[in-house]
Amino acid sequence: MDRSRPRGTAELENLLQERTADLQRIKAEYDNYRKRVRRDRLAVRQIAVANVLTGLLPVLDAVDRAVAHEPLTPALKDIADTLASQAGALGLVAFGEVGDEFDPTRHEALTHHVRGDADRLVCTAVLRPGYRLGDQLLRPAHVEVTGPPPARPTGANPPWPAHPHLRRA
Repeated sequence: MDRSRPRGTAELENLLQERTADLQRIKAEYDNYRKRVRRDRLAVRQIAVANVLTGLLPVLDAVDRAVAHEPLTPALKDIADTLASQAGALGLVAFGEVGDEFDPTRHEALTHHVRGDADRLVCTAVLRPGYRLGDQLLRPAHVEVTGPPPARPTGANPPWPAHPHLRRA
């Protein structure tokens, strides 16, 4: 470029606008980068917390069993309370109560008791609590349910092949 020649005002304004646009693009890219890094860090933290809490679920189960079956000593109470409060501070939420309506997305039914007058499945025993972290299910609750018999389509065949020596009841 020839530096000896003075530039016109229009040319300088064009250069200024180009540089300003370049600077704005770079600033927008940097802002997007910062937001993406922040989002990624939060996602990694959430995954790490979920992994740690999932690993601690057997410990929570063991402490719950000990509290239910052993005399509650001050040391055992302190351990149970500290573990529950620290897990809760990380966002761990236990669920599964007797009387809850059965939800197959949150509960795993291990036993189904049939009651003819029931209109819906209800959790009648919680065998192992379920846990979630925010909206993320870490473990479904193991429950016994009571409710109406499972619906069978009319004229449906049983899920097993007919055997010539067995009679149908």
